[in-house]
Amino acid sequence: MAAVLGTLTDYLDAYLRVREVPDEPNAVNGLQVENASGRVARIVAAVDASQLTIDAIRQDGEPVLLLVHHGLLWDGNVALTGRRYRRVRALLERDIALYSAHIPLDVHPEVGNNVLLARALELGSPEPYDVYCGISIGIQGTLDPPTPREALVAQIDKLLATESRLLPGGPALCRRIGIISGGAGGRISAAQSAGLDTYLTGEGAHHTYFDAMELGVNAIYAGHYATETLGVKALAAHLSTRFGIPWEFQDHPTGL
Repeated sequence: MAAVLGTLTDYLDAYLRVREVPDEPNAVNGLQVENASGRVARIVAAVDASQLTIDAIRQDGEPVLLLVHHGLLWDGNVALTGRRYRRVRALLERDIALYSAHIPLDVHPEVGNNVLLARALELGSPEPYDVYCGISIGIQGTLDPPTPREALVAQIDKLLATESRLLPGGPALCRRIGIISGGAGGRISAAQSAGLDTYLTGEGAHHTYFDAMELGVNAIYAGHYATETLGVKALAAHLSTRFGIPWEFQDHPTGL
């Protein structure tokens, strides 16, 4: 069974609100590369539209939709040469369409990275707490009973198959937790302003160590890649159910 590419991507655009949710200009959310057949028989989910991801897609003659969080165009409006050309050529030669969803996937209330992390950690009373370009982006919730921060880190590491870095600026027991997936280490102050004692994200710059220590917040850096695997999986599974198309996940962890 195959779906019409345009029907599927129109659904994704509406479901993820890609025309409404603000993002970085080079994110270019939505369909980034169409395929020649205009059809989709299989969905491959991945975090990054890297050459490694594209080359790992098995060639069986079926038209594929590659569904990613980080798309092809982050380096801007550049010539179709070098690495950009090689990626696009590989997509076109294999009849692979490429769809990317960045912030629209992070913040989605059903299949978003942040809400899925909150559910997986069983946070009580999850609700938004931070704002990006006028929209809610973070999810906060409560651990009851409070959890020792080392135990919480171990739980996150098991959940995401990662090795987190703990910046122990807050209390030994974690109760009020904030989550923003990816590279949001610069939002520790927003977590502190929201009255949170612990903040989970993917990565942060050197100076954010002092932010955590001086603002009294435990910061947990679980890896940019690791914190953004849940959303693409959930979105692919949702599309599979709706359109009757099989899906798979390409796992290419960066360790970052």
